[in-house]
Amino acid sequence: MLLLAAISAGLSACASSPASKIVVPENLQVPAAQQFLAETNASGVQIYTCSTSKTDVNKYEWSFKAPEAELFNANGKKIGKHYAGPSWESEDGSKVVAEVKARNDGPVASAIPWLLLSAKSTSGNGVFSKVSYIQRLATEAGKAPVDGCSKANFGSELRVPYTALYRYFTAA
Repeated sequence: MLLLAAISAGLSACASSPASKIVVPENLQVPAAQQFLAETNASGVQIYTCSTSKTDVNKYEWSFKAPEAELFNANGKKIGKHYAGPSWESEDGSKVVAEVKARNDGPVASAIPWLLLSAKSTSGNGVFSKVSYIQRLATEAGKAPVDGCSKANFGSELRVPYTALYRYFTAA
């Protein structure tokens, strides 16, 4: 009975957290055979490089290079990092490399898109070694500016701060 009360209290705490109130768009839903594994808050930067435009070689634009962020649990304790790949690596040594399956602009126009990603590979023995899907939600900022990239600063990098919520899922 004590265990049931503890589980109930834990679920109530999760249900009242702001993260649980996020409405996940239909195209970012994980398959039915998945179950929730963990959730982290990310704080870091999206790195862009000034390069020639994909549509006009006489113009320049900021192109996405990689993310660089620290991952925190609900208590604010650093538990890992997120970087190029895209990769998520836990301090327990486990790692997941994923690929984008779906995007959604999300509710904030100035923020990077929300994503659904699926694992391409996992390694180690820990929480991220069990991940099969990841959702990037509740993004704030992180978009490249529309200007400021020119022939004069071709090849330069720009680091744009962002935050996001990552939810991890595993096969049931």
